[in-house]
Amino acid sequence: MEDRFQVGIITATHGLKGEVKVFPTTDDARRFRDLKEVILDTGTGDRILQIENVKFFKQFVILKFKGIDDINDVEKYRRRSLYVTRENAVKLKKDEYFIADLIGLAVQDEDGNEIGTLQDVLETGANDVYQIRLADGRELLLPAIRQCVREVDVKAGFMKVHVLDGLL
Repeated sequence: MEDRFQVGIITATHGLKGEVKVFPTTDDARRFRDLKEVILDTGTGDRILQIENVKFFKQFVILKFKGIDDINDVEKYRRRSLYVTRENAVKLKKDEYFIADLIGLAVQDEDGNEIGTLQDVLETGANDVYQIRLADGRELLLPAIRQCVREVDVKAGFMKVHVLDGLL
């Protein structure tokens, strides 16, 4: 299980006072309003940054960090990722999971036979779709709906699924 989750990528500076334009990689950019700090991957290590101000501009989030007051201090962080710890991540409801925790799970049929590995989660408008690499090398696109996903046990590292007729 992941210890931290990516919430954004710094794409550019914004103005001269040390603000940055962030492309959010979280499903709800408004969550930045509630964040007090983020972890910046500097390329040579991590740096914890305290968030001083949050604004929104089109699909971007504009962040101002405490103690960084000049464009020259943030220019070097372009194209760097911002993370939060699991403790600061969004609280999940029942039967909700972080995508990072799902990727790599063993996928089993209803009888417990392993049929493949979850490779990716595709986010569509209606429901997510699980991209599963089958043991024989084929790919299965399985809708993440109750009729298909019978059980998920992230700690044990598996999920049980029912493959609807016509999906294989």
